[in-house]
Amino acid sequence: MKITRILAYRVELPLHEGRYSWSGGKSVDVFDSTVVRVETDEGLVGHGEVCPLGPTYLPSYAEGVRAGLAKIAPGLIGLDPRDTTALYRAMDKALKGHPYAKSGIDVAAWDILGQACGQPIVTLLGGRFGDDFHLYRAISQESPEAMAEKVGLYRAEGYHRFQLKVGSDVETDIARIRTVSKRLQAGDILIADANTGWLMHEAMRVVRGVADIDVYIEQPCLTYEECLSIRRKTSHPFILDENVDGIGMLVRAANDHAADVINLKISKVGGLTPARQMRDLAVSLGIALTIEDTWGGDIVTAAIAHLAHSTPPEFLFTATDFNSYVTKPIAFGAPRRRNGRMAASTEPGLGVKPLAEALGEAVIDVT
Repeated sequence: MKITRILAYRVELPLHEGRYSWSGGKSVDVFDSTVVRVETDEGLVGHGEVCPLGPTYLPSYAEGVRAGLAKIAPGLIGLDPRDTTALYRAMDKALKGHPYAKSGIDVAAWDILGQACGQPIVTLLGGRFGDDFHLYRAISQESPEAMAEKVGLYRAEGYHRFQLKVGSDVETDIARIRTVSKRLQAGDILIADANTGWLMHEAMRVVRGVADIDVYIEQPCLTYEECLSIRRKTSHPFILDENVDGIGMLVRAANDHAADVINLKISKVGGLTPARQMRDLAVSLGIALTIEDTWGGDIVTAAIAHLAHSTPPEFLFTATDFNSYVTKPIAFGAPRRRNGRMAASTEPGLGVKPLAEALGEAVIDVT
């Protein structure tokens, strides 16, 4: 089997709630997503999707996805997409770094591999654990009262894990955590995600200000060293996200006992091939995971579902369902939230078929 053509499509994904806001006054109203299509000489076609959280969250941006694809794609024509590791090495040879630009092709290759084997990707990633898995809901940054109101609304949709977007001024963030915590019920979990937004002295004031509350602290500061210093001064369970961008950082975090949970974003690390390596290593090291991505629609959500559903449940802290946040469906067969839980498809590959009318005309076409 050989790759004969690689295409990319630009898709805009509006939000049900109009805007998504996090630390530093950053926000996105409409997400710019790139859908990748990989065609083969045997008629099998695979798809992937990459959607950065705007240009200021991580060292990635939507136009960069497409620029990277244009550089990588010509060197992949004629290669076998089922050889996922060999294909990844070819991408690394064509473009140093920029893992997010490689993620769409890598996920599309896994999609083809699953179809060729007649198996869903979840099976190829290690096997399906249980019937489904639990999800979390991110609560966009607003006033403490508005964020607390969202807890009841989201719990009615079945969510029991709530990630507050904090990372602004100390007093307001303490009020956010305290106000929301009063709305929690038995079995609920609360996460305060600063998205690198606090300086160390601010993070210390917050963790001291909520010392009596059962809350996870996520990525309080910009650098790994800053986060580690807070980790060593608080008894709150601790999550690292933005800093954990590869195997090396995961090993470092494990050696330093820097986190109880890591957030594993598929496109941040470059696709399912490196994400699976990191997932399996984290499990071996006894570190729990949130399986997610920077953002996306139906195709990203499908990839998340396969990786999450193949993660041993005691190590799966939670996962996310981005297609519940956006208004625009882009694929048929994508997994959907049911009472705060989700399941990977049982169909071969990703189990999704993109909607041609949603994709429009290709912006990249390489043969």
